[in-house]
Amino acid sequence: MIKIYHNPRCRKSREGLQLLEASGKEFEIVKYLEDVPSKKELQEIINYLGIHPIELIRKNEAIWKEQYKNKDMTDDEIVEAMVSNPKLIERPIVVKNKVAVIGRPPENIKTIL
Repeated sequence: MIKIYHNPRCRKSREGLQLLEASGKEFEIVKYLEDVPSKKELQEIINYLGIHPIELIRKNEAIWKEQYKNKDMTDDEIVEAMVSNPKLIERPIVVKNKVAVIGRPPENIKTIL
């Protein structure tokens, strides 16, 4: 099953959703700002992406700049920051069979379809 972690207010996220809809494949939409992933789920997604937690952070968000930017944080603390403040999570994320991509640019999604 394909899953998209989606923010309807984000243009890139909407473009990613359109790509999935056009693919004709079945998928599940997770509105991650409302249905926040657990710490364990977010760690799994980061593993599927093959990145470090800091690479999933939206560094231009005010919350990041005001509360976290210049702190020396462990990977675990960064994941906890994203769970506490899901706006910090880069979007959209598409997961399929333990493989994930960040849909920036949205064309990245095609690589796992």
